[in-house]
Amino acid sequence: MESYFSLDMSGIRFLRNVLLFSIAGLIPPLALFVFLSPGFAAALSQGGPALLRFLRQVLTNGLPVVFVINYVSFFLYASSKQQGRRGHPVALVATDILARLALFFGLHAMIYILSADWYGSFGGSRLTAISVVAPTLSRSAFFENISGVYFYATLVSAVPLYVSAFTRLRTQKDPKESMPSCAVSIAFAIAMFASTGVLLTVLSETVTRFQG
Repeated sequence: MESYFSLDMSGIRFLRNVLLFSIAGLIPPLALFVFLSPGFAAALSQGGPALLRFLRQVLTNGLPVVFVINYVSFFLYASSKQQGRRGHPVALVATDILARLALFFGLHAMIYILSADWYGSFGGSRLTAISVVAPTLSRSAFFENISGVYFYATLVSAVPLYVSAFTRLRTQKDPKESMPSCAVSIAFAIAMFASTGVLLTVLSETVTRFQG
């Protein structure tokens, strides 16, 4: 992964790689969501307004959210590999999780408001747009709506950072200790990503209750 994300490479190349990885991370959960939604694939295959709305949703909502979150995580990963700029592994993971939560909420809110203004979504009401953010995101981790696609599409940037952090944490505690196996490192990464899903759900449901 260091060959794809390094602070020594040009900014354009870094952004290009983030975009390519974001698209690659978006396709599998998106295909699964379409497959699991009854009648959705058939409706899209007919083209027309349904397909156009779907593509607009993915390109104007999904891809920007996934790209920004992945950019932050890949930047943290690249920073963690830079000599003299390495932060503590726990701090890196905590920073990434908090950034994911803040960006997932904030970007969805911003895009929903813009959709209300530009496309007349949510009845053209900004207030309605804001009010549906938390209820929508509360079901993301359960893959019950398309925001779940965007959430799981960011797994592609979480795994490299969390695996790297876990490996460094183990070796910092005992330099003589052997490197953790790939399976153990990936299990840790998935567990940390799952914890983000739990926090997202709890936070979203809490906001939903406060909204009444």
